This record gives sequence, structure tokens and C-alpha cells, in this order.
Amino acid sequence: MPAPRPRVLLIAELCNPDWVSVPLEGWSLYRALAEVADVHLVTQVRNRENILKQGVQEGSQFTALDSTPVEKPLDKVGELLRGKAGVGWTTATALSVLPYYYFEEVLWQRFGARIKAREFDLVHRYTPISPTTPSTLARRCKAAGVPFVMGPLNGGLPWPKGFGGARRREKEWLSYVRDAYKLMPFYKSTRENASAIITGSRATRGQVAPEWQGKTVYVPENAIDTRRFGTAKSEGPVELPLRVAFVGRFVPYKGMAMLMEAAAPLIREGKVVLEYIGDGQEMPNLKAQAAREGIESGVTFAGWVKHQELQGRLAKNHVFGFPSVREFGGAVVCEAMALGLVPIVMDYGGPGEIVSPATGFAVPIGTPEEIVARVRGVLTKLVEDPSVIRPMGERARERIFKHFTWKAKAEQVLEVYRWVLGERGQPDWGMPLAD
Repeated sequence: MPAPRPRVLLIAELCNPDWVSVPLEGWSLYRALAEVADVHLVTQVRNRENILKQGVQEGSQFTALDSTPVEKPLDKVGELLRGKAGVGWTTATALSVLPYYYFEEVLWQRFGARIKAREFDLVHRYTPISPTTPSTLARRCKAAGVPFVMGPLNGGLPWPKGFGGARRREKEWLSYVRDAYKLMPFYKSTRENASAIITGSRATRGQVAPEWQGKTVYVPENAIDTRRFGTAKSEGPVELPLRVAFVGRFVPYKGMAMLMEAAAPLIREGKVVLEYIGDGQEMPNLKAQAAREGIESGVTFAGWVKHQELQGRLAKNHVFGFPSVREFGGAVVCEAMALGLVPIVMDYGGPGEIVSPATGFAVPIGTPEEIVARVRGVLTKLVEDPSVIRPMGERARERIFKHFTWKAKAEQVLEVYRWVLGERGQPDWGMPLAD
């Protein structure tokens, strides 16, 4: 007889089908897990209306909790410290901890009796994803005899040497003292009382103290929703100029300026064209750089493109250039690979674990000058022999559809559930995942 579906209380404070980044991840994993387990979602009230539009039943399938009394005042503090340019994420994460403590307190008032009564086989805190945000629930769940699972946790990637200017422009002041989060209330008890800690990257796995490594499982953070992405495909003969695309927020650490500098000589020779999809504070600097390099005719700035239109536009390209130096997950890399684009990423953080040697190029981290030279070397190699692009792109698609869909992710998480419930051994798929 197959094992019964586990009854899961899934905590995803960030969970929204109409947003991007972590809120969309929260929603995507919830929907995938609901196919393999009996899941009750607990989220924040800001997500309520968009979840209802998806046909999810409030009360029986999800509960929205209101933590705005504590959240709103700190949002205003965050705007003062960070501005509105989408920078200072370490500060934003630090300011979110107090409202999250309050969110979990409201959650315990609502669900504590049901957890104690064993209405759920386990409690899984999915978001926040940051490993710096403790939980007050791990100790309470252990006392109730209910396993507490957290993750995939991801974050904490150190700034590489040589990027102090980008770090300051990102307003990452708190990153200099980031390890202070280990002194926060409930940090230690969260890890001591958790039954399983899922980590989404090698870097985050490395932050787990030796005494807790035995309860840690590696599951990459990101995946694609095959209903949203992957139906289009980059195909046909690859002819010069090589079409290279970047997608993302225009902020310093994403490496857009390094990509342009690396490609500039090839653009001037008519062998490469470069398309930037996105927007942000670095847009004026990038346009000025293109003008200085004399390559304006070979560089396109598309601005933000609606997500439902993105894959069609991206699929017109051959290569995905994404030399971000501080990328925790890299969902956009999964999306580009699902279309058959050959990725060029840094072998640092999440993208370097998504891309394998057979499916793309993970460039060693270094100084900005070293990265420019290495990316230029890859682009030159592809220009000289573009015949390698289609076979590599096809292998990239196969890798994503095998390991990096939300269905695959839910099946991996289900194996973690089976383990903590004593139904099978601790899962280990390798780190990073093999092709």
C-alpha cells in the first residue's frame, strides 16, 4: 500500500501568484505540494485577494493572517534607509524579522491547539527563505511532537573581493556585520528543534553549524512553472551576429556593465548583438557606457517585459549573459535554459549550481577585470564555433525539465517529509545535482 499523503501546515508568509521573486516561489511550491500532500497554506493577508482569484478556498485550504500593525511602521523606516531603488536588501531583511515574529505569534494563536492535537503530520516553514530569519515555532512544534521543517533556506553569499563600489551603491551597509543575526532571539532554538533544514545552495549549506549538518538536505531553491515558461524554444540555425540577452533588475551586482564591456569588441565587429530586458537605477549608466564604446547600434534596451510575453522575446536569442556576482537562486537562469539558451553565469552562488559543464558556462569568480576577460573568452569561443550552441541548449532544456520544475521540487520536498516522518531514509541527490 502506498504511504498516505502527509498532512502539512505550510507557512509561506511570502506567497503570491501575481508577484515575482520569492512571493511567486512561495505560491509555486504550494501549488505543486498540493498535488502530492494535503496542504493547508498559512500566509499574510496582503496575498489574500490574489490567492482567492486562483480558486483556493479560504478556511479549508488557506488562511491569511494580518501582521500589518507591526509591519507598516517598519516599512516606512525601510523606505527612509533604503530609498525606493530596490537596493539595501540586507537592511530590508533585518527590518522584516520583527513583523515576522509577530506573524508567527498570530499563527500560533490560530493554529497552536490544532498542532498540539496532531491535526497536521508536520509543519513546514517555506518563506521567508533567508537563513537570517528565525522561527518561534520550531520549539513549540517539537514540544507538541510534530516535526518542523524549514527551507529551502538561501542567502548569505559573501560579496566577492573587488566589488566594494557595487556594494556601497547597493547600500549593503549591514552586510559588513551580517553574522550578527546569529545572536538574534530563537536563532539557535530554531535549528536545534527543527527536524529538517533544507538548504537551497552550497553557500547556505556551508553556513549550517556542524552540529546541525546531520539534519540538513540540499534542494536547489528555484524552479520553473511549466505552465508559465518553457513552451517556447530557441531554435533554428545559429548565424552571426550572436544574439545575447540579459534579464533582471538593473542594479550593480547583476554585472550588466561587465557583460557589455566583455561583448563590446565583438559588437563593434558585427559578431554579437546584446539585448537588455529589465530596468533600474543602472539604466543611465549602461546607456552612457554603450555610447562611450560606440556600440549603441548593437545594444537594445527593451525595458520591462510582461512575464507572459518574456519567453517569446527571450527565445529569439541564442545566449543568456548573466554575470551576476551575488545571486542566491537564479530563477531567470532556469527560465532561459528552459528555452534552450546557453547560459554564461558566474560559478558563485545559485547560478553556478544550476548550470553544469554540459549545459553552459559557469565562469570562475574574480575581480571585475578578470570576469570581463573570462566572459569575453566564452563569447569569442561561441562566435568562432556557434555549432555548439544548439546541442548545449538542448541539454540545458533537458536538465531544467528533469530537476528544476516545481513538480520535481515538490517530489524532492515530499521525500524530506517521508524522512522526518520515519517512513524512509534521509534523501541525498548530490550537491549540486548531476545532469
